Amino acid sequence: MITFPTAPDVRTTPEGLLWEPSQRWVRGRNGDVTVVDSRHPVLVWEPGVPVPLYAFPHEEVRGDLLRPAKNPLTGTHTGSRIFYDLEVDGALLENAAWTFPADDLAGHIAFEWFRRVGRGLDHWFEEEEEIFVHPRDPHKRVDAIPSGRHVRVEIDGTVVADTHHPVLLFETGLPTRYYIPREDVRLELLEPTDHSTGCPYKGTAAYWSWRGEAGAPDIPPNVVWSYPEPLPAVGAVKDLLAFYNEAVDITVDGVRLERPVTPFTRTLSAREPG
Repeated sequence: MITFPTAPDVRTTPEGLLWEPSQRWVRGRNGDVTVVDSRHPVLVWEPGVPVPLYAFPHEEVRGDLLRPAKNPLTGTHTGSRIFYDLEVDGALLENAAWTFPADDLAGHIAFEWFRRVGRGLDHWFEEEEEIFVHPRDPHKRVDAIPSGRHVRVEIDGTVVADTHHPVLLFETGLPTRYYIPREDVRLELLEPTDHSTGCPYKGTAAYWSWRGEAGAPDIPPNVVWSYPEPLPAVGAVKDLLAFYNEAVDITVDGVRLERPVTPFTRTLSAREPG
């Protein structure tokens, strides 16, 4: 008789939080100091926030480093009222931790991630792998698959890339991204920038902007990106270039794609890098 895994144990609180236990060993550090060392974390999704956070049993947190917050951010994090400052080596990190106002999560503490909000713990690990920005969602897939499709990219009517050897990246909740070999991209039309972003599924991205002529229609800065050292799960995109579908014209096998509307759309403007 074949036994299948049970469905994920996702639970809902009256406050609108979703949560489920995780079997991953998770550690969080501030510098070289381990603040969290947990084998019983839970993943928590706040209402309207697309990515999860971890919360941890009190006994798996360095409570001796926590102080009642001097200026608590009362009401944030789904109405939380109890916040903590974190004191490490004489430095105080304000509102680095909090408890959720839900009976289901009583006895658990959540922490901010520095690379997501600019405060909180700056190094996180699942098992022995460092993770970035926020926990990886177990209900989300990211697949990078080499393809033989014909992909052409135009910016302001100019063909910037044309390839029959893309890698297609399928990520739950986002449009397909088309990663293109550098030899098939007109790099002389692009300008490298100092912008970078981190992704818990793919790694740290470097960016380029369109060099377009003065007076051309608004093309957002940082419209092209690449992962020079991608995480192993998406190693196929290493050094390939991708363009925001939301801001350029992409034709696949002779069919021009509609520009999608995504969470990135509103940040893709000439004055606000995406």
